[in-house]
Amino acid sequence: MAEETTLASHNERDRFLALVLANRWNAIVLERTAQLGVTDWWLTAGCIAQSVWNGLYGRQPDHGILDYDIFYFDPDTSWAAEDKVIRAAAKIFADLPISVQIRNQARVPLWYEEKFGTPFPPVEAASDGIGQFPCATVAVGVRRDGDSLRIHAPFGLALLLGGELIPNPALPIPDVYGAKTGRWRKVWPELVVAPWPE
Repeated sequence: MAEETTLASHNERDRFLALVLANRWNAIVLERTAQLGVTDWWLTAGCIAQSVWNGLYGRQPDHGILDYDIFYFDPDTSWAAEDKVIRAAAKIFADLPISVQIRNQARVPLWYEEKFGTPFPPVEAASDGIGQFPCATVAVGVRRDGDSLRIHAPFGLALLLGGELIPNPALPIPDVYGAKTGRWRKVWPELVVAPWPE
């Protein structure tokens, strides 16, 4: 059963989750993340969207996926607190042949401007980071709550399931959008990329 923060139809939700869970690494990460002891978290970014594309275009479920991103929220923005979660994750996922990246979204505004040249708005939940992705299509997260799966998709699921990449100009980072969509098109040439708005 899935509970979602999206306007997706029942068929879209079912199809989306089937494609995401066809990648066994997604299924394992979703199952184990509860062991981290954080309550507000999402498995998000490339591992979700790219598992969908792999299913749509007949590739192996984990084809082209560089890492598995877990966004979580902790109001403690100290590096020590985040590092503790990162080290715990390293143990929990140590037996998997994948890279699991852990990021406290509350800390993103501390370093984002220096890296990308634009300030990041205040963060009050892990989902806030997903809503700022430069590509709206891949702004999707999944998490397990007990026996249920929850979906956070502020722009819906139709674009993702249709292979259409559209920008999210919430932050003025067209170069990041261009770099990401350029890499994705090399791996999944079936994708259609809309330009960044003028």
